[in-house]
Amino acid sequence: MSAPELLRKLAILSDAAKYDASCASSGAPKRNSVGGKGVGSTEGMGICHAYAPDGRCISLLKILLTNFCIYDCAYCVNRISSNTPRARFSVQEVIDLTLGFYKRNYIEGLFLSSGIIRSADYTMEAMVRVAKGLRLDHDFRGYIHLKLIPEASPELVAQAGLFADRVSINVELPRDDSLHRLAPEKDAGQIKRAMGAVRLGIEERAEDRKGRGKVKPAAFAAAGQSTQVIVGADAASDDEILGKSETLYGGYNLKRVYYSAFSPMHDAAKSLPLARPPLMREHRLYQADWLLRFYGFGRAEITQGLPGGMLDLAVDPKLGWALAHRGRFPVDVNRADREALLRVPGLGVSSVNKLLALRRQKRVRLEDVRRLCKAIGKVRPFIVTEDWSPGALTDSADLKQALTPAARAEPRQLSLF
Repeated sequence: MSAPELLRKLAILSDAAKYDASCASSGAPKRNSVGGKGVGSTEGMGICHAYAPDGRCISLLKILLTNFCIYDCAYCVNRISSNTPRARFSVQEVIDLTLGFYKRNYIEGLFLSSGIIRSADYTMEAMVRVAKGLRLDHDFRGYIHLKLIPEASPELVAQAGLFADRVSINVELPRDDSLHRLAPEKDAGQIKRAMGAVRLGIEERAEDRKGRGKVKPAAFAAAGQSTQVIVGADAASDDEILGKSETLYGGYNLKRVYYSAFSPMHDAAKSLPLARPPLMREHRLYQADWLLRFYGFGRAEITQGLPGGMLDLAVDPKLGWALAHRGRFPVDVNRADREALLRVPGLGVSSVNKLLALRRQKRVRLEDVRRLCKAIGKVRPFIVTEDWSPGALTDSADLKQALTPAARAEPRQLSLF
């Protein structure tokens, strides 16, 4: 195939993949090609596209196998009724692109999704052949993330898990009835069954690998599974979205739930909103999700009392909770337990861990807290230290306003007159 045609395909299919947010490589097993064995690595630094949650800088070739699709999901730019430009890679083309980009130090791995062509099994089988070819034919040791098709056969899903570091199945929308209305070919029950099968495969293979000495069977999706929820395509509130996430984390042991703000598109269905939700809403959902996973908050705590179940866009969810529960503050940083310290606005997990270690050596002063956190102004109204007490500041009527960054003025053209 000519280079211009390959570049045309790459432009179309990389652009079509941008709507899928779930591509972090956190949790992938460490592999490299030191010693001349294999190709690729999950460890090095390349051209930076994103930082994984564990802090590693990762870059991925993020493409679709094809954006042809037999489904007609109203919210998807690649739906069958869309007039978007179409392209399709062959299996070998994706393999060659991945290896070529890696050897030029452009990427550290592959994120591969696809529209549905012919059938779910036909498409999934082609995606598995890409991962299998990279691993077995080229000994590729970089990161691979495969987007699974829930309607595909369990055998193909099992093969995908053997060759991919992480797999993901998108739940698409927070409400099952919205999925039925906007994506009639998709079934919420089938998506849940597929996610359950992946969890079972991960747990069974992990159990098989215990006590096997140096020779262990291959891991199944060693970096776990994730999913994505579209925000703003239906009328679901933030409370409903976080409730969905809470259920997914508990029921399927997900590594991440990703939130993607709905983007209006040309010739969209009338049932879809005309404007995208504020990007700040997506950001607040990620912050609330972090509270669910690492700070011991429950969804009901985060959204209790919020008008319409919607997160406050003006302040982060942790600060919003603290302002609504001022009776639990100030917290004495020299006496409080870890759970109480994690609820102090401005104190992160790392800061709390360092604070707990420090107070075993000395009485903590405000200057110590200042060195351990990035936003002492947000912390001060909610803590007591050896040399600081907020007094009436904690209950101040204008505390929220004082802690809310001033909105930047909208840019406007200067007048000559």
